[in-house]
Amino acid sequence: MPKRSSAPLLLLPVLLLAPEIAWGNGGAQLVEPREVHLGDLRQLTHGGENAEAYWSPDGKELVFQARALDEGCDRIYRMNASGGGAPLPVSSGAGRTTCAYFNADGSRVLYSSTHLLAGDACPAPPDRAQGYVWPVYESYEILLARPDGSEPVRLTENAAYDAESTVCAKDGSIVFTSTRDGDLELYRMDADGKNVRRLTEAPGYDGGAFFSPDCSRIVWRASRPRDGAELDDYRRLLAQGLVRPGKLELWTAEADGSEARQITYLGAASFAPSFFPSGERVIFSSNAGDAGGREFDLWAVNLDGSGLERITWTPGFDGFPMFSPDGTRLAFASNRNQGAPGETNVFVAQWVEPPQTAAASAEAVAAAPADRFASDVRWLAADAREGRGIGTRGLAEAADWLAARFAALGLEPAGDEGGFFHRFEVPVEVAVGEGSGVTLDGTALARADFQPLSFSAAGAAAAPVVTAGYGITAAELGVDDYAGVEARGKVVVVRRFTPESGPLAADEAQRRYGDLRYKAWNAREHGAAALLVVDLPVPVEPGAEPPAEAPLPELRVEGFGSEGDAGLPVVFLSRAAGARLFTGEHTARLEVELARRTEPAVNVVGVLRGRERAAPVLVGAHYDHLGLGGPGSLEPEAKEPHNGADDNASGTAGLLEIARLLAGRRGELGRDVWFVAFSGEERGVLGSTAFVRRPPAGLAPDALVAMLNLDMVGRLRGDKLTILGGESADEWPALVPPVCEKAGLACSLSGDGYGPSDHTPFYAAGVPILHFFTGTHPDYHRPSDDAERVNAAGGARVAAVVADVAAELSRRPAALTYRATPSPPPQGDVRSYGASLGTVPDYAGDGRPGVLLAGVRPGSPAETGGLRRGDLLVELRGSPIQTIHDLMFVLRAAKPGEKATAVVERDGKRLSLEVVFGEGRRMR
Repeated sequence: MPKRSSAPLLLLPVLLLAPEIAWGNGGAQLVEPREVHLGDLRQLTHGGENAEAYWSPDGKELVFQARALDEGCDRIYRMNASGGGAPLPVSSGAGRTTCAYFNADGSRVLYSSTHLLAGDACPAPPDRAQGYVWPVYESYEILLARPDGSEPVRLTENAAYDAESTVCAKDGSIVFTSTRDGDLELYRMDADGKNVRRLTEAPGYDGGAFFSPDCSRIVWRASRPRDGAELDDYRRLLAQGLVRPGKLELWTAEADGSEARQITYLGAASFAPSFFPSGERVIFSSNAGDAGGREFDLWAVNLDGSGLERITWTPGFDGFPMFSPDGTRLAFASNRNQGAPGETNVFVAQWVEPPQTAAASAEAVAAAPADRFASDVRWLAADAREGRGIGTRGLAEAADWLAARFAALGLEPAGDEGGFFHRFEVPVEVAVGEGSGVTLDGTALARADFQPLSFSAAGAAAAPVVTAGYGITAAELGVDDYAGVEARGKVVVVRRFTPESGPLAADEAQRRYGDLRYKAWNAREHGAAALLVVDLPVPVEPGAEPPAEAPLPELRVEGFGSEGDAGLPVVFLSRAAGARLFTGEHTARLEVELARRTEPAVNVVGVLRGRERAAPVLVGAHYDHLGLGGPGSLEPEAKEPHNGADDNASGTAGLLEIARLLAGRRGELGRDVWFVAFSGEERGVLGSTAFVRRPPAGLAPDALVAMLNLDMVGRLRGDKLTILGGESADEWPALVPPVCEKAGLACSLSGDGYGPSDHTPFYAAGVPILHFFTGTHPDYHRPSDDAERVNAAGGARVAAVVADVAAELSRRPAALTYRATPSPPPQGDVRSYGASLGTVPDYAGDGRPGVLLAGVRPGSPAETGGLRRGDLLVELRGSPIQTIHDLMFVLRAAKPGEKATAVVERDGKRLSLEVVFGEGRRMR
């Protein structure tokens, strides 16, 4: 059941009282032709001030507040929702009353009154010498009474403002506004007034909240005064029991107050939001678009901020809309059909959904940033795009779509051969070759009984078999499965996963030591010729049946370059074929042949030309995602589209919106602005790395003035935007905050230029960067990251901020001052494990075994030891380094302060450099 918003009436200053209230069932049909949603409009009251009419659960009655000329305060009434008959009083007439609402079963009426604390007299009106202000009477308490006003029960009891209460139709719980903690915040309590919990925290007015029909969400009006004069004025007035409602925006959140996000950015007084029956759209009142601020109309907007639509057009005031429980009728208050100037009456209309033409839909998308953002996210994150995984038809379609969009926005093609595409190769498939096979004790296994791993080295091995438990060496846990095992030159067989009891059964230990790449690396470190893996757990209790066997893993592409192979053949055996290897003596012969196939991938590149040929600005976002899941998924067994609406359809939609905004400001651009939609980011920033290594003609990436990266900007919550890379240029702290303040966003600017996204290759090449990010969430890298969860209004707001930053950079005559930031020191007294080196891997690699360095952190052990960008790290601490995984495992085994030799290839030569490891990753 939709809910409502209330408070001292926003319409009061424009109303005049009629001599008396005349009740009746008017027949006026005063509907402006553009009010296409209002059918069979009926006027239920005549004369005076009547407003905030809200439905009973059965849809037969309305409860509302009204005031006649001889009454100093509003009084609560109820009336037949179809008209006819006199209204019946609910409140006694003592004190001031407001915000009436039926409880969940309609047996009681909830409202606020001042008479319990301030007596029967009407409280004094506010002093308007300070402008238009609302009173916040601390004497308001929330009451629950029978519909005839009898048996009133007090639900709140404190010297604070308690009002604006509405009810959840499911459990009867109540959301309301109170000053009990010193600010105007939202609270929720049980139907009997118990178990009060606070829902909002930000300074400013939060009020008039409504539940969605299923009570899973709330929507409300809020002010967010900026730090400084605005916030000081707000707090000064609140100390006097006043609030200035000139600018109110709509917010929505989960019903517990979490995931709060702003859904309108109208810069107006928007209030009285309630839900459509679907729960996905909100109807409200606003004076948006009226310079004088006196024209209020009904509007509607989707929960993601898109689909803004004006509902009423009649001059004067229309407000406090609420749908009937069955969703067929709309009650609202209006000045229309006045018997005297300033009258406000209650109307009920049949709700009409006229068919929307394609032209009207296209016009709406073209007009509003939130609609454009939402439309682009929906297209990119549709199931038809197949999760935009490497090698999918959906990713290719997205590339073509982006090229067409770039062209339509007026960008010049800046890719290869005069087109929009910048090509590079990515792995898309790995298959087992016909020459692969396993022979145990002279008998060849059937193909169904073995499976090479995708990171297995190709080649053959033949040797006696030795067993090494689960293949784990964890000194800190007192575990060494290789103790007493002579593995050198042997085929080692280990058990899959980790033990089901003991120190290795903990979640972190399972993730760390159950990792198959780790087991392969550990076998190689012990000199094994090959590794066999069998799912044969050691029983927790003697004689117990082992759990069902897990399927042999599928072959899947893991990436390029530093992903590499394990340096020895690695093969899974079925339990039926491999169980016997754990007892007795055996021999094995393995032959692994893997066929890897690559395909071209494309970055989509366009440019807006400025007046000067100075170093350009680059704005980027990746448009690829995880396809149907795979190793990057946090639900790896889910074989369904991982649509990546936030990661990173949101960044791509933002990229398009920025291009649109700057194309409209082309005349103010000094430097060129390049726009790049990167592919291959989820495989290890492959597209951005390829772009930096082989840039399009006419661009030198190390000469860019800055790279602005949008990655996951679709979940703006609390108007808080994280901007990473704030330490990558001296000028960022002065340049960025004013842009954020102008947009009304609270920006957190910090961090160096490194991180797991497309800005890293640019920063490693000496380019100042900013990474715009609205935070992680439970849907990250899961199939549930879908378009309906994206905050389109917030995403469009972020795009506006990035556009302003890009425009400012384009106008700047001087380049930014690049800062090579050092590694941050460990914070506090925390327990750490492993060691750090301070290298920044180039995740794409260059095809050679080893880890290619995209950079080294200033002041790190790597820089101190002489390692450089472009070095190929091939050995560390006596261990061969063939892949990024090898490097990780060596660092885990090393200790801070330990000296070691790092061997690198540089300019065709091998160099041995001494390093002293730093503090490693901190335990959490």
